[in-house]
Order: sequence, then structure tokens, then C-alpha cells
Amino acid sequence: MSADLARLFAEVDAILLDFDGPVCSIFAGYPARDVAAELVDLLHRHGVEVPARLTSEEDPLEVLRWTGSISDQGITRKVEDALCEAERRAVETAAPTPYGREVIVAARQAGLPVAVVSNNSAGAVTAYLATHRLAGHVAAVIGRAYAEPGRMKPNPEPISRAVRALDVSPGQSVLVGDSISDIEGGRAAGVRVIAYANRPPKVDAFRKAGAELVITSMAPIAEALVRRCELADEQESLGRGGR
Repeated sequence: MSADLARLFAEVDAILLDFDGPVCSIFAGYPARDVAAELVDLLHRHGVEVPARLTSEEDPLEVLRWTGSISDQGITRKVEDALCEAERRAVETAAPTPYGREVIVAARQAGLPVAVVSNNSAGAVTAYLATHRLAGHVAAVIGRAYAEPGRMKPNPEPISRAVRALDVSPGQSVLVGDSISDIEGGRAAGVRVIAYANRPPKVDAFRKAGAELVITSMAPIAEALVRRCELADEQESLGRGGR
């Protein structure tokens, strides 16, 4: 695995990171199921009849997706606004992913620009990065399109926007994500994909979905990036010695 990662990072010019998973657990202190229930309650209060399955939904992004499917833009904006506010509150108690920070810092030291591309709101991502002193290490933040849930991953559009923001080609970029939607969106956008399986059942699913590599910790990525820095320093030192 370490050799595969080292080879991959020798071949790319930029890193794209999903937010909730590779960088942090955004709803660690403000459970996602609570946020989803609040959004469903909001729909009820506005007279929207929701399917039974939605009342037990634990992912607030799925509530937003469903809301967008009913084609009432006014209601979608209300749910979007409520979710944005919940996400801003959630990042205050978000739990950093082990080695997530190290990956971001090591990438910058290795000369690889980093973009965060997320189905969470850009405001929440930016607030988290600022609080954790990571904003200066991230070149671009691409968050959820406002009140247009159909443009969230697996739609490749936000990933393509991130690639353009970093001014690199898709094939020279790698996306690290922790969901099938990341893998599908990444493949559709033409970027390489590393799947972060933060739970054991995800490993086989991610392999079947076509991820180039599957990892169970962010540590190997940080190590591969540090090694890239070391190799660059060694080559520079050898170059100076030859003059």
C-alpha cells in the first residue's frame, strides 16, 4: 500500500479532500440524526407531506436532496438555510480526523495545492479551517451549491470546479473521499480517487465502486507526502552537490 501511495503522489499535482470524513467528523458533537430530524420538522411546519422513510432519515443531506426533488424552490431554500446554520453550529464541536491535519500540512510542504470539495456548505468548511489554523494551507474551498442539491456529489461538477480552481488537469489530481458518491463523482470528473474507509464495511464496497486505492487511516497519505518532501530535498541536495 505504501508503495502504491508513493507512486500515486509522485504522479499528481494537486489533492482534493472531501470534508466530512477525511478532514473531520462534522457532526461529532451535534449528531447528524438530530439535524435531519430538525429539517423534517421544518418541512412539517411548512405543510410539506414527507414520506415515512424520511422521518427516520439520519443524514441531513438526504433530507435536502429529497426536498430539492419536490420542485418547490422556496421550501428548498428554507431547508438549505436551516442546514447551513446547523452546519455552522456543528463545526464548533466537530472532531478532527486523525492525521487529517497532517495530510493538509504535508501536502502544502510537498508543493501540492489542496482544495476541499464538500457536500457541506462552504461557510461551515471555511469556519472549521479557520478555527483549526488550516485556512492558509488550503487553496480553495468548494462547498454545496446553494439550494441546488442536485449539484452535490456524485454530480462531478463541484469536483471539476475544484480542479479548475487549482489550475490543474483532472488526471493530475487525486480526490480523497469517504463515500460512494465521492468515488462516482471523482471517476465522472476524471480525477484519481483514494477512498477512505473509516468503517470496515466500507472497504469492499469502495473497491467494488472502483476506487484506485482504499485506505483505512489517513496516516499512510501523510507518510507518503512526507516521503515526497524528503525525496525532493534529497534530489535538490544532490543537484547542489553536482555544481
